[in-house]
Amino acid sequence: MNDKREVFYAKIMLFGEYSVICDSMGLTIPYAHFKGELSFINEDKYTDLEFAYESNRQLKKYSLYLQKLIDDGELIFEFDLSSFKKDIDKGLYFESSIPQGFGIGSSGALCAALYNEYGQNKIPNSRHISKKEILNLKKIFAQLESYFHGVSSGIDPLNCYLKHPIIIQGKADLSTVGIPRNKHDEKGAIFLINTGHAGMTEPLVKLFFEQCKQHSFYKSIRDEMIPFNNNCIKSLIKGETKEFFKNLRGLSKFLLKNMEPMIPETFKEIWNIGLDTSTYYLKLCGSGGGGFLLGFTEDLEKAKFELKKHNVELIPVYKNAKVIDTIKNI
Repeated sequence: MNDKREVFYAKIMLFGEYSVICDSMGLTIPYAHFKGELSFINEDKYTDLEFAYESNRQLKKYSLYLQKLIDDGELIFEFDLSSFKKDIDKGLYFESSIPQGFGIGSSGALCAALYNEYGQNKIPNSRHISKKEILNLKKIFAQLESYFHGVSSGIDPLNCYLKHPIIIQGKADLSTVGIPRNKHDEKGAIFLINTGHAGMTEPLVKLFFEQCKQHSFYKSIRDEMIPFNNNCIKSLIKGETKEFFKNLRGLSKFLLKNMEPMIPETFKEIWNIGLDTSTYYLKLCGSGGGGFLLGFTEDLEKAKFELKKHNVELIPVYKNAKVIDTIKNI
């Protein structure tokens, strides 16, 4: 393995969770607060050894998944499995601060790191990457990440790998995107709320697929959720704050009403308070069921004050005056 190891950040899917399955738009951004990199147990690092050994064991299991894909002639790209196995025997593990099961790309960052280190003839993670290269990467990452979730779109590891916001405008239309500077009120912010326990992606995604078989549910996704979702993305990128929060409110309300199984029971009241007071709006971060909730507010201090009444602390992700610069420079 190379001596110089690249760090890969967490991701946050601002919009498109679940709805992208039904061909909505999506918008995902890197989140540098959490990150991970490949490392070796015998290196002089201040790490949790139990975590490192468990990570090494999981990588060994993952190598069997890759071996089977290769043996069956199904792996769609070249991967140096021999070097990967040798490094595992030397104590390879994924040194990561990204919480697992919290919807911010723990498996995505790992897949990005493995492709970067062991992929052969790999597509470079350039900001000026072509749409064709992005689609090829998405397919590769979907295969790599399917081990963890049963099925994967490949978008999470793609975002972790490119380290730049990605807009999804269709299954075959993905591109990097810039978010305009200083067009939203500087008091506004994006934040996370920790529900205190991990979520389970695979069963919730399966549930969503089952629900989509019901005509009334699928119709509500198509006629309500997707328009709210797409308008949020368009207005955010254009810097249309009023239109953005109008659609965000609609999306938050829709999720609370129609996707209850994905929202932890103890946070439904908190979710509703945001809608009642208009001080903040919550949505799913990842597949839900636990992990983080994603919040947006036009006034961060007011949101903090309101949530503190209910013993809930928020974790600021980006403040508008700074978020845009941060995103643009990633």
